[in-house]
Amino acid sequence: FGPPTSGGMHLCRPCHNREKARGLGKYICQKCHAIIDEQPLIFKNDPYHPDHFNCANCGKELSADARELKGELYCLPCHDKMGVPICGACRRPIEGRVVNAMGKQWHVEHFVCAKCEKPFLGHRHYERKGLAYCETHYNQLFGDVCFHCNRVIEGDVVSALNKAWCVNCFSCSTCNTKLTLKDKFVEIDLKPVCKHCYEKMPEEFKRRLSPITSHHIVPK
Repeated sequence: FGPPTSGGMHLCRPCHNREKARGLGKYICQKCHAIIDEQPLIFKNDPYHPDHFNCANCGKELSADARELKGELYCLPCHDKMGVPICGACRRPIEGRVVNAMGKQWHVEHFVCAKCEKPFLGHRHYERKGLAYCETHYNQLFGDVCFHCNRVIEGDVVSALNKAWCVNCFSCSTCNTKLTLKDKFVEIDLKPVCKHCYEKMPEEFKRRLSPITSHHIVPK
């Protein structure tokens, strides 16, 4: 047999393997330079056949689920016995600062908003269906929209008349007086009217309205 070829060109064995691996979407082992057909072992950001390495603790031949710690490779059982936290995002050991959130542990740089992917870096996060979001994107995706200004409510939410309102937007639709927790109102044309304005209305008109009720504020 002659040397391997690619596109009519003669290639050395390592170069031939690289071309073949590229076409198959596979890795090349950085030790033996052969194609890795199964799951590679990533060590110091390079791919290898797992069986080129042994556990630094028990000497057992490693598999692709081996873990790197302080420049050494360990089989999964030995690594787990060391009690080293595993990042919930990259599944790699955490050797420095640990973020504890959502029942998992994370590298600081890997605990990020599910929308913009920016690290929280100690800032508040909001959880929904197992994902974490920064305040801006949580409000954009899931926040209440104010019935009055039609904007996402970023602070506390006033829940009234089966609608959501900004605290500053919740006011009497007749006199524009701000309504507070202690105020009462009636609903007229789907909007609140304060007790003072209500009492100035004709008796016949008032009898047709819903009884005065109260509202509440839902903190975020």
